[in-house]
Amino acid sequence: MTAPDPGYVDWLVSQSMLKAAQDRAKTYAGQSRLWMNPYGQAQPRRAIEIASVWLTVYPDSIIAPDGGSVLEALAAESLWKGLSELGVQGIHTGPIKRAGGIRGRGFTPSVDGNFDRISFEIDPLYGTEQELIQVSRMAAAHNAVTIDDSIPSHTGKGADFRLAELAYGEYPGIYHMVEIREEDWGLLPDVPAGRDAVNLTPVQCDELKARHYIVGQLQRVIFFEPGVKETDWSATAVIVGVDGKPRRWVYLHYFKEGQPSLNWLDPTFAAQQLIIGDALHAIDCLGARGLRLDANGFLGVELRDGETAWSESHPLSITGNQLLGGVIRKAGGFSFQELNLTLDDISQMSKGGADLSYDFITRPAYQHALLTGDTAFLRLMLWEMHKFGIDPASLIHALQNHDELTTELVHFWTLHANEMYSYKGQTFPGSILREHIREEMYELLSGEHAPYNLRFVTNGISCTTVSIITAALGIRDLSSLSMEQKRLIEKIHLLLVMYNAMQPGVFALSGWDLVGALPLPAEQVAERMGDGDTRWIHRGGYDLADLAPSECHSVMGMPRATSLYGSLSQQLGDSESFASRVKKVLAVRQAYGIASSRQLLVPDVSHPGLLVMVHELPAGRGIQITALNFGNQTISEEIALEGFSPGPVVDMLNETVEGDLSDSGRLLINLDPYEGLSLRVVSSSGHV
Repeated sequence: MTAPDPGYVDWLVSQSMLKAAQDRAKTYAGQSRLWMNPYGQAQPRRAIEIASVWLTVYPDSIIAPDGGSVLEALAAESLWKGLSELGVQGIHTGPIKRAGGIRGRGFTPSVDGNFDRISFEIDPLYGTEQELIQVSRMAAAHNAVTIDDSIPSHTGKGADFRLAELAYGEYPGIYHMVEIREEDWGLLPDVPAGRDAVNLTPVQCDELKARHYIVGQLQRVIFFEPGVKETDWSATAVIVGVDGKPRRWVYLHYFKEGQPSLNWLDPTFAAQQLIIGDALHAIDCLGARGLRLDANGFLGVELRDGETAWSESHPLSITGNQLLGGVIRKAGGFSFQELNLTLDDISQMSKGGADLSYDFITRPAYQHALLTGDTAFLRLMLWEMHKFGIDPASLIHALQNHDELTTELVHFWTLHANEMYSYKGQTFPGSILREHIREEMYELLSGEHAPYNLRFVTNGISCTTVSIITAALGIRDLSSLSMEQKRLIEKIHLLLVMYNAMQPGVFALSGWDLVGALPLPAEQVAERMGDGDTRWIHRGGYDLADLAPSECHSVMGMPRATSLYGSLSQQLGDSESFASRVKKVLAVRQAYGIASSRQLLVPDVSHPGLLVMVHELPAGRGIQITALNFGNQTISEEIALEGFSPGPVVDMLNETVEGDLSDSGRLLINLDPYEGLSLRVVSSSGHV
């Protein structure tokens, strides 16, 4: 075994993200560019003013004309005409930079939907940099912005990781990786031919901790799969470094083996250079106005004797997010985090980190409400949100996204496992409440009850919004839905739109929601699910603007999903379609500034299916009330809204008077099954 060819090392350096970031940083040195905007505090309401309705797309699912690229399709004027009419103000493209890995001088494919980034360049599978810039320009022409991604917790196994394995320069400092002495190689698993690493068993992980190599097992194993990923550590084969020394490394990966974790507290500060350079490149070169911080809660890991390593709620994650969020604000952008952790963490990390947080607080709760017809757990989570001082306007309230429906309920699993909670007249510790909710959701949403939805590892279910609804309705066979069933599905889908849109914050819906996508049959994506990743069933292809109506697969080969509603273009021509009804909801939301309102009250109610949220509208426009029926029974209930000025109550969607808020603060709510109302107290002067 010999040292690598210097020419090959130079090529790796030219491909590396750290080198690109260092080169880019020189353009800011000594300039005023990054001193013109406030940056120290998160600014959620400023982000809402920029864009409060988002379309989230998944690049692998985009259908384009034969020979066309994903980015060409996303820049189509006909698409943006429809999105503008709908009320979309921002498009989150998902990760579209080159991802995967490098073997020799060849590129290997992504192992996690392009969330294993290896370059600042646009992945040629999706298009070109100029095409992405055109998406930004087309969005701007329709009063919208583009939103890109930063992935501060890991990379793929690209040039940066290969240079780290070669012990070149500061590159090993990018990652949580440790050189194992040759006399201890016997502790490591053999790496089969064709593989470049093997996951450690818990026993091997514990032994390496005992010998003071690594911090040991983490508090949880994301993507746990027996025989595939039993710990968050893997060992490399023997690699000869640039100095001629053979080495074996053990490296951390919170996610998949091909996603080595970044070390946010190494003396080289190489990880910070890489990630901040990537973020500024997206804003200044690609035209993005916002950035998602993906998996940004996993930036700190620390040794604890006799216990698993401290890897959840670590202060370094807060510090890292403040650095990254601050730089993005300095550059004039905003950021949001997909942080599925405790409410404590979300509250803490929102202080100076990302401007917005994905609503993992109530997302599984509103889906539980639909599945059970009971809003008790949803109301509990809304109350908990206020208890922790989390402003609903700082959240992104979303329908389907690229990930599974998570049932982790981390808040009740870690810090609050032993805290007591009142639920449906009984008191439970958090851990027991969590298991009860999870069991209900698993039973109603998968298995024999809904065989078209699949479990995703240990903490989630792969499904579309429509297939959550069909499961709630007890429909087992999706191949022969009646027209009556389709109309009911559409009605319930609109109810979920109203829950998310008719409260403060960002409202996000996906292309799958707009077309009413069903899950793909598992056999159609069996090859992609070889590692147990069932999420591919809910990532079917779609074509919002009818750019390629005869194409059966996306540009990336995803089969076209069965669509209940048709394309966005088709629907906007029908005033009774799902998209046209969503358009009406969003128009009312925009006209009254509901996104910028303040949530005053989530009152307790008697009927299990009822949810009521009360908001103070901006600019003295009065009080808005969102009333939703998550059940299949008619509701007629008088609720108490004490402290508000009386007056006529208007249905904001239909512009009809629906009664009065009395002097005593009593209001009668009448709702049909799965109906939603947005009400405004006309003469209210606000909360007294």
